[in-house]
Amino acid sequence: MTLDAASGLLSGPFADLIKAAILGIVEGLTEFLPVSSTGHLLLMEQFLGWGDGAFGKSFAILIQLGAILALLTIYFGRIWSLATNMFSRWEATRFVIGILLAFLPAAVIGVIAGGYIKTYLFDVRIVCITLIIGGFVLLLVDRMNLKPRYFESTGFSLPMYFLIGICQCFAMIPGVSRSGATIVGAMMFGADRRSAAEFSFWLAMPTMVGAFAYEAFKSRHELANGNMLAIAVGFIFSFIFGWIVVKTFLSYVQRHSFALFAWWRIVLGTLGVVAIYLL
Repeated sequence: MTLDAASGLLSGPFADLIKAAILGIVEGLTEFLPVSSTGHLLLMEQFLGWGDGAFGKSFAILIQLGAILALLTIYFGRIWSLATNMFSRWEATRFVIGILLAFLPAAVIGVIAGGYIKTYLFDVRIVCITLIIGGFVLLLVDRMNLKPRYFESTGFSLPMYFLIGICQCFAMIPGVSRSGATIVGAMMFGADRRSAAEFSFWLAMPTMVGAFAYEAFKSRHELANGNMLAIAVGFIFSFIFGWIVVKTFLSYVQRHSFALFAWWRIVLGTLGVVAIYLL
């Protein structure tokens, strides 16, 4: 079956809403896992015939708000505690500074090169290649004899926070994975698996909120052209499935390696290459 034929299976008056729901589920399931939500969404958009035009390119970023609100809901108590203590307790102040340091590199590069990235790198061929490469990176990290020095995400050194932020910048290439780059970077700099995964959650908050706000402003004319319902549907499903993943991911990585995510990336990327060049 060709991609065009597959996309033709979803047609009719509610086709866009069904597609938006599917993409919302994909976003929620993949945003906080080291598999690249953007890469998955680009492949699914291609499969569903959704990705034509500027709105198709913006949709993936806009529905991230559902996943990030799921994370904010679960972490609300800790966020509130951090906010109320950040001016009175050095530990809280230091962690907020660390998050901002980690957020800074992606914010700068996003403003400077965001247009170039969306124009030239949002390509399914790039996604497939980076999915495969990222899968082998995860397998390699699993086999490395790393000696963790940090077991709480609030206790990383300030230079380490900044270096993790630099690692996150690689995720601007679709298919790399924001959470994957953050987790691998943190582990390479001395974090254990759980604290690395948890800091990827903390860093997701300013990164994803900033990306959403920037994209929403740039796409404000498209939002006014009758696309709000599709975004709302994608948002709802993104929230539900993002909530499920956040609730389960930390306990999973404490007991398991990254092999499941690594092989998923490799298989999906390989199938994508076959579909692009042979179908």
